[in-house]
Amino acid sequence: MRVSVIVPTYNERENLEELFDRISKALNGYDFEIVIVDDDSPDKTWEKAQVLAEKYPVKVIRRQREKGLSSAVIKGFKEADGDVFVVMDADLQHPPEVIPKLLEAIERGAEIVIASRYVKGGKVKNWYWYRKLISKGAIMIGRVALPKIRHIKDPVSGFFALRKEVVENVALNPIGFKILLEILVKGKYQRVIEVPFTFGLRHAGESKLGKKTMLNYLKHVYRLMRWEGELDRLVKFMVVGLSGIIVNEAFLWLFVNIGMDKISANIPATEIAILNNFTWNDIWTFRDLKTKPLYKRLLNFHIAALTGALVQWIIYAVLVHLEVYYLLANLIGIGFSFIVRFLFNRHVTWG
Repeated sequence: MRVSVIVPTYNERENLEELFDRISKALNGYDFEIVIVDDDSPDKTWEKAQVLAEKYPVKVIRRQREKGLSSAVIKGFKEADGDVFVVMDADLQHPPEVIPKLLEAIERGAEIVIASRYVKGGKVKNWYWYRKLISKGAIMIGRVALPKIRHIKDPVSGFFALRKEVVENVALNPIGFKILLEILVKGKYQRVIEVPFTFGLRHAGESKLGKKTMLNYLKHVYRLMRWEGELDRLVKFMVVGLSGIIVNEAFLWLFVNIGMDKISANIPATEIAILNNFTWNDIWTFRDLKTKPLYKRLLNFHIAALTGALVQWIIYAVLVHLEVYYLLANLIGIGFSFIVRFLFNRHVTWG
């Protein structure tokens, strides 16, 4: 098994010698290469890597026209000779000593192995609370928006290993730094394993976190939702919901006009609307996700409807108490109720 350690760099000159030394010691006994993909760093990282290539098995790729971490990793995939790719940063926050653990998991049958900060045994050193909040929030958004990764604890890690076949002939086109997210959604694999590691302190250089990074992450998630068809599913769910309003109103009118009182008539009208929505969602919106028995899907759909109604009422009551205009408060409640019902049904009823 030949291993290619792919390291995208930009102004990481001061870290290279220690990085190469630690990788070489960690991979003693392995057939490996280190692929440096440098975006024409002002500090001439690429030049230092070329000098060190006389001592270590290093391949240097200097990009003068392209920029960006994710595209650098993709370039590394294309230029690497290995059967297994390991992706890591050059700033030593990703300890090279963890690489053998990733490779062991690959040898045991995993196709993707993630060095994870958020599984048992993993941790982050000396992050401010807001940095932790941003990281956890980004992961939550990704796991909610992209059901394929919902069981993965750290889908935005920058430290991971994968078999070459996972990305071979796969059109990767990520925005920003989270290349792993793109691979997890588009790659060809069956088994993912997460290995705990401690995310260390940066030795030199500057952090990549900024407003543009966060905005690019949201754009990336949006694009992956479109690619997976989740946005289309959301629109279908909305159309079905609108049909349910029409059905509810029509049957309420019918029951009142055949003699039922207006309060009692709302109960069967609501149930018929729920059955209408369930039927259309089952045969249209989520037709490709019917893995559970019909009775379980129907029961969960009713639970989703009740949960959504409860969320709507709570938000409405809180906003009215805060003196928000009652019609606006109700509209906001309906919006949150819609999101809750969609997510519940996507992840539970048809999950």
